[in-house]
Amino acid sequence: MAASCSLPVVILALFLLLVAAFAPATAASPSKRPTHQPLLFPMGLAPLHRRQSSGRYAAAAVTASAAAATDNGTAEPFTAHYFLQELDHFTFTPNSSHLFSQKYLLNDTFWRQKPTTGPLFVYTGNEGDIEWFATNTGFMFDIAPQFGALLVFIEHRFYGESIPFGNDSYRSPDTLGYLTSTQALADFAVLITSLKQNLSAVDAPVIVFGGSYGGMLASWFRLKYPHVAMGALASSAPILQFDDITSWSSFYDAISEDFKSESLNCFSVIKAVWDVLDDRGSNHTGLLELSKTFRACKTVQSADSLSNWLWNAFTYTAMVDYPTPANFMMNLPAYPVKEMCKIIDSFPAGADVIDKAFAAASLYYNYSGDQKCFEMEGGDDPHDLDGWGWQACTEMVMPMIVSNESMFPPFSFSYENNSEGCLTYYRVRPRIHWITTEYGGHNIDKVLKRFGSNIIFSNGMRDPWSRGGVLKNISSSIIALVTEKGPIIWT
Repeated sequence: MAASCSLPVVILALFLLLVAAFAPATAASPSKRPTHQPLLFPMGLAPLHRRQSSGRYAAAAVTASAAAATDNGTAEPFTAHYFLQELDHFTFTPNSSHLFSQKYLLNDTFWRQKPTTGPLFVYTGNEGDIEWFATNTGFMFDIAPQFGALLVFIEHRFYGESIPFGNDSYRSPDTLGYLTSTQALADFAVLITSLKQNLSAVDAPVIVFGGSYGGMLASWFRLKYPHVAMGALASSAPILQFDDITSWSSFYDAISEDFKSESLNCFSVIKAVWDVLDDRGSNHTGLLELSKTFRACKTVQSADSLSNWLWNAFTYTAMVDYPTPANFMMNLPAYPVKEMCKIIDSFPAGADVIDKAFAAASLYYNYSGDQKCFEMEGGDDPHDLDGWGWQACTEMVMPMIVSNESMFPPFSFSYENNSEGCLTYYRVRPRIHWITTEYGGHNIDKVLKRFGSNIIFSNGMRDPWSRGGVLKNISSSIIALVTEKGPIIWT
């Protein structure tokens, strides 16, 4: 039975995982946790943009300044380090011994050395810069004083600065082929093991944490490397969003339910806008007028560009519908879905649905009010998620459709069409059942009950990814924490 998620409950559950391994922590120094503490999710919805690497590489164990400033001038709560990682952990070909610099972050503010060594709380990095996740993580910083933990954030290969081939990393399947979840998990295992040796903390327990794709990796890491990590907290981890385990319409149905729960009028306006856009954008004159309405920096060439702009705004806002102001994806107010619907509902009767939809979407793109125009076509990926398109076209195949009941226009999914599109774009075909073959997923309650342990799955049901997560307790040590009206639960 799913439990109600609250901070004390989660801390208690983690304490049960850890108490047998080490003594309670001593009094800790004041918290140095980041200001913002939201989450992340798999982001295969966004198109891939080829990135240019910053070229910032360093030898192993080179340390960045502990007082490195963020964009807002505050000090980072960690130090940056680099580990020389092997390219291929599973073959012994000449290329396998190629080394690249993998970035990781440390915070030892609360780490207890005596009388027993405190645990390592390790974040298994997602599809982006590791600072992105570290500076938007709160829970690990909250509980580190209680357990005397060392905080470690490991960057995922092919993201951020951990780019194996520099500017050539995304140029062909020959290089991108090393971007897999199994290679990433092996990276984490090698780095954690080496770090513990270097810190003379070989016997220190390890708990892995992650949110969204990082949460998937955390749970899989516990299953694949139980000798390295004694437990995992997987937040908003859709490990069941594969094959036919979860309804293919669940993701967009959940988003639609979020908006409908705030306002039926809001839901209806968004549902109606797509056909109006298609109709008005069917000719050059219409596109000119729509470009002005949407404040496009350049006249758009297709109404699809405007639809995608709106689609992404409503989708991403539902995924970051936090109860407090946050700037994880964009700078947003508390409860941004509610605020979007307030904007739509504030228009007078008979107002243009396009004006309403544009005003609501502008909350996502321009809450700060500093954007003079919007790049609708050909802009760079603002979130540096370059590799996810490759991952979604190889192993991370999550079938999704939009049902007629959704506020989005219906569309279908077929493995055949998906495969052809991936072959055209990346010159590779997906392995559509590889994830469930490698990590499981079917009959997970029976399977994990037989051999799994020490995993906490946390989900907020307003999170559209929650439907693909584990929502019921599997055993006394594989626990589901669910907040019925909560957003994505971050770490």
